[in-house]
Amino acid sequence: MGGLTDRYAEHDRAKRALLSAYEALPPGAPVKLAKKTSNLFRFSNGAAPKSPGLDVQAFSEVLSVDPVARTADVQGMVTYEKLVEATLAHGLMPFVVPQLKTITLGGAVAGLGIESTSFRNGLPHESVLEMEIMTGDGRIVTATGDNEHADLFRAFPNSYGTLGYSLRLKIELEPVQPYVELRHLKFDEAEACWAAMAEICAAGEHDGRPVDFIDGTVFGPDEMYLTLARFTDTLPDGTGAVSDYTGMSVYYKSLRERSVDHLTVHDYIWRWDTDWFWCSRAFGVQNPRIRRLWPQRYRRSDVYRKIVAFDRRHQLTARLARWRRQPAQEAVIQDVEVPVAAGPKFMDFFHREIGIEPVWLCPLRLRSGQAWPLYPLEPGELYVNVGFWSTVDLEPGQPDGHHNRLIEEAVTAAGGHKSLYSTVHYDQDEFWRLYNGDKYAAVKAAYDGDRRLPDLYEKCVRMG
Repeated sequence: MGGLTDRYAEHDRAKRALLSAYEALPPGAPVKLAKKTSNLFRFSNGAAPKSPGLDVQAFSEVLSVDPVARTADVQGMVTYEKLVEATLAHGLMPFVVPQLKTITLGGAVAGLGIESTSFRNGLPHESVLEMEIMTGDGRIVTATGDNEHADLFRAFPNSYGTLGYSLRLKIELEPVQPYVELRHLKFDEAEACWAAMAEICAAGEHDGRPVDFIDGTVFGPDEMYLTLARFTDTLPDGTGAVSDYTGMSVYYKSLRERSVDHLTVHDYIWRWDTDWFWCSRAFGVQNPRIRRLWPQRYRRSDVYRKIVAFDRRHQLTARLARWRRQPAQEAVIQDVEVPVAAGPKFMDFFHREIGIEPVWLCPLRLRSGQAWPLYPLEPGELYVNVGFWSTVDLEPGQPDGHHNRLIEEAVTAAGGHKSLYSTVHYDQDEFWRLYNGDKYAAVKAAYDGDRRLPDLYEKCVRMG
C-alpha cells in the first residue's frame, strides 16, 4: 500500500512543480512541452515557438491497476510499452493498444490511435473514464464525460495539445488469454475484401469462430489479406510452439507464407513494432545479413523514427538524390478513415495515383452513440483506417505536397477523415469545416482564452 501511496504523492508533487514552471514563464509566453520522443511526422518548419518547454518527464508512470474493476490509473506521458507490461501482469490489456511501443497514452488520446480491436472497441479515447488536464490557461482540472468540464473531455481527442495536456487518465481494461490465434484470408480483388470486412465486423465471427481482432494488409490491387485473430488459452496439439517475429523472421512477410499462426498475446500486441510495419526495409534491416548484425534491442519503431528525424534534419537523403540526379520525392505518411462502402473506390484511386505498397487496413466503429467533436465520425458507421507510409516520386512541375493533397481530396469525397499526426495541406476554411472549428473555438476560449497554446490549424498546418 505504501508504494501506491508514494506514487500518488509523487504525482501530486509533479503537478505542483509543473504549475510552478508554468507560472515562471513570462506573461503571455507560448507554452509547449519539452519532450525527448515523438511519434508525429510533422517535422518543424521553424514556425514553432522558441520558448523553453515544460518538463513532463515526471508524468511517465502507471499509478495503479485495479484488476477487479478492470481499470488503470496512468500518467499522461506513460508509453503503451510500459502500460501493457503493467496490465498484462494482471491478465488485462487496454481496450485499444496502438501498434508502436513508444506512443504515449496521452498522445493517443490527444491525437488518435487505432488497432485491430477498434472494430469493437473504437478509439483509445473511448475507454477513458476521466482525465486530469493542465489547460492552456494554467489550471489543472479533472474532466469526465458528465461533469462541468465535459466539453473539454469530449473536445480533447484530436486536439493535439492545443487545449491542454493530460497529466493523468483513468482507463478501462479488458481481459486477455495467453495466446492469439491468427488466420490470414487472401483476396484478389478489393470489393470482396472490403465486403468480407463489413460482414465479419458486423457478426464478430467468421466460420463459427469468434473474431477478437481484425486488420488487413494490401500488397497490391490483386493481393490483399485479412488477418482474423482470437484469444486462446491453448496451442495446437499442446506443442507450445509460437512464432517469434522479433528475431530473423518478419511479421508482414508471414502473411504470404502461412494461413494460420500463433503468437503470445504480448507478441501479438507488438507484432508490428519490430519492423515498424514494413518500413524497416528502408534501412536494410530486412536483409538477413544486416538483420543479424543489427542488435535486436534496436529493432524498434522509435529507433527507426529517430533515424528518419536525423535524415530530415540534415537533408541527407535529399542531398544524395540531387547528387545522383534522381527525381525529387514527396513523403506520403498518412492514416485516413474512409467508410467501408467507399473503400474499393478509394483503393482504386490510391493504386492508380499514389502507388505505395504495402498498405495497412484497420476497421473501426465508435463504441459510443455520440460523435466526438473534433474527429466527427458517424456513430454506428463502419470505417476502415488506411495507413500508408513511404515516399512518391514527384514529376517535373509537381510541388511538394501534390500527392498528399490528392489524398486529402479523395478522403473528403469519400466521406472520410484523416489523422493530423503528419503533414496537412488543407486551407484554413476547409480545415475548420472538416474538424468542427466552431466547437473547437468555444472550448479554446474557455480553457485557453489568452492563446498560450497554438490553435489546431496553426499547430498542424503552419508549424508542420
